[in-house]
Amino acid sequence: MQHRIIVLGAGYAGASAAGRLARRLHRDDVALTLVNAEPDFAERVRNHELATGRTPAHRPLTDVLAGTGVELKVARVTAVDVDRKVVTVTGGTGVEELAYDTLVHALGSRWDDRGVPGAAEHAHEIAGRAGALRVRERLAGLGAGQPVVVVGGGLTGLEAATEIAESRPDLEVTLAARAGLGNWLSPRGRDHVRAVFARLGITVREDAEVTAVEEDRVVTADGTVLPSALTVWTAGFAVHPVARATALEVSDTGQIVVDGTMRSVSHPDVYAVGDAALVQGPGGKPLRMSCATGTPTAWQAADAIAARLTGGKLPHVPLRYVNQCVSLGRKDGLIQYVTADDRAVNAALTGRLAARYKELVCRAAAWAVSHPTLGLPTRRRRIPRPAPAPSAATPAPAPETAA
Repeated sequence: MQHRIIVLGAGYAGASAAGRLARRLHRDDVALTLVNAEPDFAERVRNHELATGRTPAHRPLTDVLAGTGVELKVARVTAVDVDRKVVTVTGGTGVEELAYDTLVHALGSRWDDRGVPGAAEHAHEIAGRAGALRVRERLAGLGAGQPVVVVGGGLTGLEAATEIAESRPDLEVTLAARAGLGNWLSPRGRDHVRAVFARLGITVREDAEVTAVEEDRVVTADGTVLPSALTVWTAGFAVHPVARATALEVSDTGQIVVDGTMRSVSHPDVYAVGDAALVQGPGGKPLRMSCATGTPTAWQAADAIAARLTGGKLPHVPLRYVNQCVSLGRKDGLIQYVTADDRAVNAALTGRLAARYKELVCRAAAWAVSHPTLGLPTRRRRIPRPAPAPSAATPAPAPETAA
C-alpha cells in the first residue's frame, strides 16, 4: 500500500512542503494530497498591492502541481481527528473524510481583531485575498480628501499605508501604531521609514492603542478620534482554529508545538509548518509568523518526513533570519539586516535598490512554489517495504537431523 501524506493548506509553506515531498519520495510509494480552500495559489505577501489595484500573476494550483504526482483537493478543512487519523473537508462533493498516515498542517493564519469593539464589523483586513479585494473595492469608491486609517505599525501596516498613499495621493492616510513608528528597526531603518512617510504625506499616530472602531472613525485609548472612511486592520494575526480543537499539543496562541524537525511533540504522525507551528529559533525564541519562516520550516518538515520513511539522515538545518524585506510603495523599500534571532543590526539597504531587492525575493518565492519539481536536488527515494509474512498454508521446513 502507498503511504498516504496529506498537506493541509497551499500557501507558501504548504505548497512548498508538498512540492519538496514530491521531489524526495518515489511516486509509487506515496499518495500525496494537497487540500486547499481555493483553486489558486495566492501570493499573500502581495496583498497590499492587490488592495491598491495591482493584480498579481494568476497561478492555478492545477498548473503548479502538474506532473508532480500530487493530487489537489479543493475543499475547506473543517476538522482533524488525530486519533482516528482522518481529516474532514467540505467541498464541491459535500462532506468527506480523508484518511492519512502522515499529516502536514499548513493552514496558516488569518487576521486577528484582538477583541477590539467594532473591529470585526467595521474594519477591513488584507491578510487574505478576499479581504484585499474588498479593500480594493472600497478604495475605488472613495472620493478625494477622504480619510483612511491603517491600524498596526508592523511590517504589514507599513506596507499597506505606503502603498495606499502612493496609489491614492488624493486621500488622507493615517497610520495608528501601538508603539513608535518602526521601533524595532535600526536607527537608519527608522529614519528612512519616517522620511518615506513624510514624503507620501502619511500622518503617524504613535503610541496610539486603538480601543474601538466605528463605521466612520477610530478611537484610541487616550480618547483621540480619528475620522475614517476606510479602516484597514493590520494589528496582528491568529492561527487557523482547527488545531486547537484537536488533541494536539498547542501553545496559548493555538500553534502546534513541534520539535526541530517540525514534528508534533504529542502526535508523531503530524507535522506543522509556517504560521501553524510554534517553532523555536535561535536562543529558544519563537520564530515569527512570516513567509521567511514558512518556507524553511516546510523544507525542514518535508526532508524529515522523507528521511524517516526511507531510513535516511534527519535534517538538522538551523532556522535563522537574515533580513526583513519591506516595500514602501512601488519605488521605495527597506531591507533591514538582522541577527539570527531577528534583532535589527546597524545595517540597512534603502530606496529603489531595496524595492528591487524585495521584488526579486517575492518573485523567487512564487517561482519556487510554481516549479516544485525543478528545484535541486531531486532525489526520489524508495520507501522500504516490509518482507511478506510466510503463508499459513506453507509448511515450515523440517529441522535438520544428525546423520
